[in-house]
Amino acid sequence: MQNIFYELAPSYGGHLGTAADRTVRGNAERAGPPRPITVYHDKELIEDLSAKLARWRECGATGFTLKTGSYGMADLALAIKVATVLKMDLLTIDGSGGGTGMSPPEMMDVWGVPSILLHAKAYEYASLLASHGQKVVDIALGGGLAKTSQIFKALALGSPFVKTVCMSRAFMIPAFLGCNIEGALHPERRKEVNGSWDALPKFIADLGVTPESIFAGYHALELRLGKETMKELPYGAIATWTMCDRLGAGLQHLMGAARRFTIADITRDDIASANRETERETGIPFITDRQDETARRILLS
Repeated sequence: MQNIFYELAPSYGGHLGTAADRTVRGNAERAGPPRPITVYHDKELIEDLSAKLARWRECGATGFTLKTGSYGMADLALAIKVATVLKMDLLTIDGSGGGTGMSPPEMMDVWGVPSILLHAKAYEYASLLASHGQKVVDIALGGGLAKTSQIFKALALGSPFVKTVCMSRAFMIPAFLGCNIEGALHPERRKEVNGSWDALPKFIADLGVTPESIFAGYHALELRLGKETMKELPYGAIATWTMCDRLGAGLQHLMGAARRFTIADITRDDIASANRETERETGIPFITDRQDETARRILLS
C-alpha cells in the first residue's frame, strides 16, 4: 500500500461535513427514515484525520489525497484547510457538471456548484490561507473538463495553487468508442469488450476499416510499444491514448503561444473574462480591460 485516497463530502447519510444545522436533502423519495448524520467541526475533523493518517503511515502508506466535490463554501474551505494543515499531497476539487458514468444524471448536470464558481472560490480561499503564512496544499481541479482550452484555463484560474486537472467522462468516451469499434471489426470479441455496434457507422467507416487507419494515434503508439504489443492492445486503450496525445499536443500549442513552457509558468494573467459576470465572480479582468493600461501607455509614449 502506497497511497491513500480519502473523500470529504457533506454530511448527507453520515459522511464527513461541516454545517451544524444541515438537514438531509434528497431523502423525500427514499423509503424509511434518513440515516443518522455525523457532523464534524474543523478541529475535531483534523484530529480525527490526523489519527487516521498516522495509522495508515504505520501500515506503509506514503501519500495522501483528499477529494471534495461541488458542495457549499464551508465544505470547500474545510477541505482546503484540512488538506493544508495535515500536509496532504493533493486536494482534488470537483465542480458541476461532472461525474462519471455511474453518477446520477441530475448530479452530473444540475446538482451542486458550477465548476467555474467553485474553482474561483478555491483560489480565493487558498490565497487567504497563503496570506496568513500557510503553505497551501497542491490542488487539482475537475468537473466537466474535456478540451485543451479548458485545461489551460483551469490551470490559469487556480495558479499558483492548482498543479493539475482531473478528467473522467472525457476519457470514458473514447474508451467506449474504441470498444464499439473493436466489437464491430471483430464480432468474436464483441461480448468480451462490451461492444454495442454490429457495424461501423459511416463517419468512421469512411476513415477505414483497420485500427491503423481509424485511430490517429495508432502509429505513434506503435513506435513506443512495438508491433507485437499493438496486436494485443484493446482498441479502447488505443482510443484513450489517442485522446491523451491530442490533449497533450493542444496544451503544448496553447502554452507555446502564451510563451509558457512549464505548467508552473501558467498564471492568471494568461486568461481574461469574456463577460462582466465572470469578471465579478472570478476576479479575472474583462477581456478589454486586460492590458488596457499598457495600450494607453503605447499611445501616449
